[in-house]
Amino acid sequence: MTGGIAGVERFDSPGKGRGLRVTKAFKVGELLFSSPAYSYVLSMKERGSNCECCFTRKEGLARCGKCRKACYCNVKCQKADWAMHKLECSAMTAFGENWCPSEMARLVARILAKKKTQKERSASEKILLIEDIQSHEEDVDNEKREMTELDVAGLHRYFSKHLDLPDHKDLLTVFSQVACNGFTIEDDELSHMGTAIYPDVALINHSCLPSVIVTYNGTSAEIRAVKDMKPGDEVLISYIDLLYPTDDRNNRLRESYYFTCECQECKSKSKDKVKLKVRKQSDPIEQDVINNMVRYARKTIREFRALKTHPPVSC
Repeated sequence: MTGGIAGVERFDSPGKGRGLRVTKAFKVGELLFSSPAYSYVLSMKERGSNCECCFTRKEGLARCGKCRKACYCNVKCQKADWAMHKLECSAMTAFGENWCPSEMARLVARILAKKKTQKERSASEKILLIEDIQSHEEDVDNEKREMTELDVAGLHRYFSKHLDLPDHKDLLTVFSQVACNGFTIEDDELSHMGTAIYPDVALINHSCLPSVIVTYNGTSAEIRAVKDMKPGDEVLISYIDLLYPTDDRNNRLRESYYFTCECQECKSKSKDKVKLKVRKQSDPIEQDVINNMVRYARKTIREFRALKTHPPVSC
């Protein structure tokens, strides 16, 4: 392994496998590290409003002269994105309104294209190479496999003319890797902007009592502490919405990530009573409960924004 990230290191986390831990102290709000995406794709619904390259939202974006679909801030962004956009440009023109690959298939196409042209370890692979990301392929059930087969078919239909695709087995592996390790890029309002893969960030294990959050600066992921951390502490994020009660959280974790969380919050279920009260369908939700949840959501978003604007700390 070459390279590395100052302030963090890879280690074998007991009961979890690979993980990351800090090698120095971090305060709440401090930036542990920032990672550019190995590959990313803008959501179709954001086309026309956001730059395909940097995800900046603004008026007056320039459209691609050929497909008239992709938009860019300027020529610099357009040139930087061309290696990826050319996979879609001609196909969008040829298929017209019938061009409808899934976001997953679009991202996989870009990953495969980058793998073919990449000559050395990328800036998003300082600790973990893209091919070493866990796939959990052996855990995929029949329903998910059928969905993946549809994505593979879409990949062949829309991208095979401009991209040499690997064999079927290798394609299934890549789709499984992305399904388990893809990140949703969100804006400040937590709205879906696109999907990306960050090999180094994929090493971070889950906890319902996370020590960090992932925020986004354009297409780069920023890992910031949400509590004070001392050397040796594991870097932990939540893979799921923490507003769900324990059983629901673990059902979602098993369904998407194939494990059950055993953190202190899951063992104690200390917040379940409040969360379950909100979920009762047979009784009307009391107004003060709604007000409390709204206040909690607004407070969380304020804290989220504050962490994003916390002055970066050199690592």
